Amino acid sequence: MKIFISVILAALVVFGVCFSSGCKKQENATYIAIISAMDNEIADLLKKADIKRVDNISGGEYHVGTLCGKNVVITKAGIGKIRTSSGATKLFENYDISKVIFTGIAGGVSDETKVLDEVIATDLVEHDYGIIRSDGFIWRSGDPGYGNEEGLYYHCDETLVNLAYTSAVEVLGADHVFKGTIATGDQFVASESYVEKLKNDYNALACEMEGAAVAVVCENYGKPYVVLRALSDKADGKAHESYSGFANDAADNSCKIVLKLLEKI
Repeated sequence: MKIFISVILAALVVFGVCFSSGCKKQENATYIAIISAMDNEIADLLKKADIKRVDNISGGEYHVGTLCGKNVVITKAGIGKIRTSSGATKLFENYDISKVIFTGIAGGVSDETKVLDEVIATDLVEHDYGIIRSDGFIWRSGDPGYGNEEGLYYHCDETLVNLAYTSAVEVLGADHVFKGTIATGDQFVASESYVEKLKNDYNALACEMEGAAVAVVCENYGKPYVVLRALSDKADGKAHESYSGFANDAADNSCKIVLKLLEKI
C-alpha cells in the first residue's frame, strides 16, 4: 500500500509540475506564439482572446488559449535582447510552437515614415554588436566567430511578412505601412545623429530593442517568425516626449494588425 501511495503521489507531483509550467509533452496542441516587450503591446490581444489558463514559468506569464480561432500562447517577455531571448526560449521549451509573431512599438528611422506608421520587418540586424577599440566601435556580425565582416541579418519568413503587410494595409492604409530592415540594440535611441547612422549603415526603417533576439531564437529552433512594429516616435531628440504621447496608440495599432494577421494564417 505504501508503495502504491508513493507512486500515486509521484505521478501527481509530475503532473502538477507539467501543468504549472506548460509542459508541451502533456499536450497535443500546436500554438502560434505572440510575444511583446511590454504589457501595453499585448493588452488588446489579451482582452479579445479566450484565455484558458496562465502558466507561470520562471517568473514569466504565458497566456494559453485561442484568438481568432487559433491556438495561441501570448507573453510579455520584457524589454531588451536578454529578456526577450529568455522568454522566447521558454516558449519553445514548454509548448509546441508552429510560428512566432512579435508585436510592439519602435522608433522610426526612415525619412518616409511617420509616428503611428507600421513597419513589417523583412530582416533584422543587431546594430550594437561588435568590438570597442581605441579608435571607437567596430560593428561586426552577430556570429560569435566574427565570420561575416559584412554583418549578419536575420530574415523573417516571407509568407508571414506578406500576410502581415496585407493585414497592416487593411488596418492603416498603404500610405502608412512599410516593409524593410529593423535595427535592434539594447538602447532606447533618442539621437538625430544615431538615427542617421542606423539609416546609412544598415538601411533601417525603424529601431527597437528585441526583434533580432527573437529572430536568433526562432532560427535556432527552425521556426518561422515575423516582427511587426508601430512607430511611437522618430528616435530623435523628441523621442521621449513622442513616446509618452503615442506609445499606447501605436501598440493598439499593432495589436489590430496581429488580429488581421491571425485571420489570414
